[in-house]
Amino acid sequence: MHCVVIGGGLAGLASSVWLSEAGHRVTLLERRGSLGGRTISMPVAAVDDVPDNGQHVFASGYEHLMRYLDSVGTRQHVAFPGHMTIRMPGGATRRSAFGGIAGLRAALGDLPGVRGLDRLRTARAQALLIRQALRQPEWLDQITADEWFRRLRMPTSAREALWDGIVIGLTGDKPDISSAKVPADLLVTGIRRARETRTPISIGYPTVDLDTLFVTGAQKVFADAGVEVRHRAVVRTVEIVDEAVTGVTLTDGEFLSADAVICAVPVWSIGSLLDQVPGHDEIYSASRHLTPVPIVSVNLYLDRPIGMDDWGEILLGGEGVLEQVWDRQRMHGRDAARGYLYSTTVSAAYDLIGKSNADITDLQMQMLRRYYPGARRAELILGHVVRMPKSTFAQRPGTADIRPDQRTSVRGLALAGDWTRTDWTTTMEGACQSAARAVDVILELAGSH
Repeated sequence: MHCVVIGGGLAGLASSVWLSEAGHRVTLLERRGSLGGRTISMPVAAVDDVPDNGQHVFASGYEHLMRYLDSVGTRQHVAFPGHMTIRMPGGATRRSAFGGIAGLRAALGDLPGVRGLDRLRTARAQALLIRQALRQPEWLDQITADEWFRRLRMPTSAREALWDGIVIGLTGDKPDISSAKVPADLLVTGIRRARETRTPISIGYPTVDLDTLFVTGAQKVFADAGVEVRHRAVVRTVEIVDEAVTGVTLTDGEFLSADAVICAVPVWSIGSLLDQVPGHDEIYSASRHLTPVPIVSVNLYLDRPIGMDDWGEILLGGEGVLEQVWDRQRMHGRDAARGYLYSTTVSAAYDLIGKSNADITDLQMQMLRRYYPGARRAELILGHVVRMPKSTFAQRPGTADIRPDQRTSVRGLALAGDWTRTDWTTTMEGACQSAARAVDVILELAGSH
């Protein structure tokens, strides 16, 4: 079959790779001049470097993402050290892990800053939280994660030490915005994957830039398989006749015939692409209800190391200004001749994203000096601010069933993207899982001929 894939982000890349692996002819249409979507590297000429558009991390349960990396030959560039570090103001640290003694201590309420009877209250609240996540009450999608924690009587100290950060890390959004069902579903997914693999979930990171990890290998696959990649190709509509896809029409009027189409664009770019799909308003409703959530990342080039203990560190109490710091020297084996690079991340950055680059950089340098004594004498060589106003989407209470399935009512048309229905929220694994399901829909069509 001739398959057209719309969108060159991670879901579109995975769809194209796996369709070509199955022996089909693939045309990939990307509206921009480069592939990768929200997983890209960005040249910074001032320091002659190519940092990423924000640090991306992995969970060991990301089976579809790992399948993609196997397909493009880059899985060896992902490391899973099995731990991160929590850092307190002033520089004190504590290593965090999901298994072993550290995991047991956390389960028993032994968290940074949690003392006295709050440890017992935390252990009780966490046990109830896991029980409700596994056997979800009907009201869970009607309240926010913040309300859920209050109903569980989760101590404020435990929320500050762990649970608010978990919600932000899992959903990309604040606990008083996200539906309680979202972190509950993700916790269940993590528990299920841990049981399947018989290992605790661990967090990992790429040891190379994102272009090398996701794009370069895919381009080699495309070259070997004869996949046609067309940049600056903007699709106006998917064409349908008798409830079967016939191709796509570009904004310049060109018609491109196809036996199958996978639409792998971001939720906010779905526009009028599916106007000919019966019941398309149900799909479009996702773009109206899954409101965007901003993330701000900064690549800080400093004249000296700041004294991080770990590859990645979570700043306790840094929400909204500087939440996570990543040591790119340690992660990539990076030569610091052009300066020491530390990448920072602020999720749900509603207040930060509107500030100037200088203000954002100044605020983050102040936070670094507060948490890292070694940063107090560090001089900033360059601050490279990356704003992602639509980095992820908010799943507010009542939106649990708003994400559409990959299978549509049209023969030969499937949807892909982290915004479609998967076991995850906005994650790289969600994008790849959606691609796997969309490809399965198309391969069923091929098998029916």
